Amino acid sequence: MSQFIEMFGDPMTNTKAWVEFGYIGNYTQIVLGTTPNSKNSSYWNGEIKWITPAEMTEESYYIYDTERHLTEEGLKAANLTLLPCRSVLFSTRAPIGKVGLVGSPMYCNQGFKNFVCGDQLNPVYLYYSLIFKREYLVSLGTGTTFKELSKKAVENLKIAVPPLILQNKFEEIYQQADKSKFGDFKSQFIEMFGNPFEINSEVVPLSSLCSINPSKPKGLDDSLSVSFIPMDRISEDGEYAEFETKPLKDVKKGFTYCAEDDVLFAKITPCMENGKGAILKGLSNGIGFGSTEFHVLRPILGISNSEWLYFLTKLNGFRIDAAKNMTGTGGQKRVPSSYLLNFKVLKPQLEVQREFAKIVHQADKSKSVIQKALVYLNDIQSDELGKIA
Repeated sequence: MSQFIEMFGDPMTNTKAWVEFGYIGNYTQIVLGTTPNSKNSSYWNGEIKWITPAEMTEESYYIYDTERHLTEEGLKAANLTLLPCRSVLFSTRAPIGKVGLVGSPMYCNQGFKNFVCGDQLNPVYLYYSLIFKREYLVSLGTGTTFKELSKKAVENLKIAVPPLILQNKFEEIYQQADKSKFGDFKSQFIEMFGNPFEINSEVVPLSSLCSINPSKPKGLDDSLSVSFIPMDRISEDGEYAEFETKPLKDVKKGFTYCAEDDVLFAKITPCMENGKGAILKGLSNGIGFGSTEFHVLRPILGISNSEWLYFLTKLNGFRIDAAKNMTGTGGQKRVPSSYLLNFKVLKPQLEVQREFAKIVHQADKSKSVIQKALVYLNDIQSDELGKIA
């Protein structure tokens, strides 16, 4: 997101002083949706894609299928408007601020105010603009039972519109950058390992493939420098800045022990649903202590690796099922360790896991190339501003 700001500034306040700056409704067609009668069975279980905000995450990018499907009869009864490919999905109630791109034509329920971009807006640019201002957009919601953004409020959102050539170049580079994010690894994971939730004779408990919440080793020196990992240092896309180091004596009690190459899985709502987790690398002396709201999954040598474990926990199906098994109430609901211990999954071949890890690592290496390209784009931006002036 920092690269986006370097290129375009704040898209909602136009800090780069782009000449084009106006209401989003003037640059897009806003498409709404509704829900056909859920009690009429003839409206449901057809072939027509129909999406709700509940099936999106904060990591959604291109969306190609939906959990529920309509029949032609249901579509006609609801009088829905089609969302073509590359429409920008934007949830405006329950909750506000989920964003995605339509990968295959679909329809939606009443929880959205979606955008079909005109010829001055690139959908990927608009997608990132909305993500950047998510907190601001949430603050605009009104209502007592639940917050919602009205169509008028959405139409009157102001947005900077940089030259289209720059927007398109941004998309071109981010198509490469997104190969290093989970969105593009999801299909790769399924292709290589199959559906891990498919029930057959090959399923085994997850606890046979990794150690869950392993105990810390004994005999460590209290003065040993270790990494400290609070929840807010872990992002929803598995990235994190360098961790603070602390002496072992300060963190050995009241925090969760972890080590190099362990996989962190946030267990508390809403961090779990939002996808917080990471593969730990570069820990001080190979040891870390973090929030008690993390579960730790440690690969077993010769059986599993960190990359497979991490991306398994990032699958929507895994998170949705985990949410159904949470215990507690309200904002204190957590995924219990028993869920992970007993979770049934297809046992993956180690060689396939290693091949998958190579793909992940290669994508990570591409990030440095992409960073250089973004610097180049920033230079283009300066040139464009000079021409406008």
